[in-house]
Amino acid sequence: MPIRTTALRVKHRRTLVLDSLDLDLGTGVHGLLGPNGAGKTSLIRVLATVAEPDGGRVEILGHDVGDHRGRTEIRRRLGYLPQEFGYYPGFTVREFVAYVAWLKEVPADAVPAAVERAVVRVGLADRIDAKVRTLSGGMVRRVGIAQALVNEPGVLLLDEPTAGLDPEQRVEFRELLRELGTTATVVVSTHLVEDVAAACTEVTLLDEGRVAHRGTPASLTALGAASDGPGDHPIERGYTAALRAHRATVREGALR
Repeated sequence: MPIRTTALRVKHRRTLVLDSLDLDLGTGVHGLLGPNGAGKTSLIRVLATVAEPDGGRVEILGHDVGDHRGRTEIRRRLGYLPQEFGYYPGFTVREFVAYVAWLKEVPADAVPAAVERAVVRVGLADRIDAKVRTLSGGMVRRVGIAQALVNEPGVLLLDEPTAGLDPEQRVEFRELLRELGTTATVVVSTHLVEDVAAACTEVTLLDEGRVAHRGTPASLTALGAASDGPGDHPIERGYTAALRAHRATVREGALR
């Protein structure tokens, strides 16, 4: 299994933000949904090896993130786009993506082709030699996606990847996600339920650090079709219905 967490616990100061989380994620596009503070970004950061868990076990591509050698191998085969990513504004798009390829230990003779391939996939071929600082916010976001793709990762972690993209770019990005999900494990954390409905093969809904719902976009839509709760689309109503059902179960358990 490309991603496996067992009893994963993460604290932020004294607050438990992930509570004994068990997940198995295989090849495909996995949508990670939940309200603010649900633990989505904390989970992505642990999977990306930029934050350490406070308990439990995490395995990525068969390697334990707690093992130094395993963590190094994971980072070579991982792609990661955080909500806010840092870059050198004086770099061109080509230079920045090539720098990330070097960090990922892509063989030197393969870097030029890998960079061009990644930049073309995000629709920035005509801006490849432009300085990153001259680009619009949406274009910078696409540079972030390109750097996450440059090493052809086995696991791709994207935190709010469509922020700043216009509607046409979001549609193109969904098509790219579907393509990537045929060979890689892609985890997309987002607030945009419609992106999940259009591109994801599986959905995990988090609430207060626990799994509130796990299934396909179709199963979430079916929940919504049977609900008269708020939402403009059945999958939005399904999201609300799943959250409410989970919270009711938690309350009942607390009262026993």
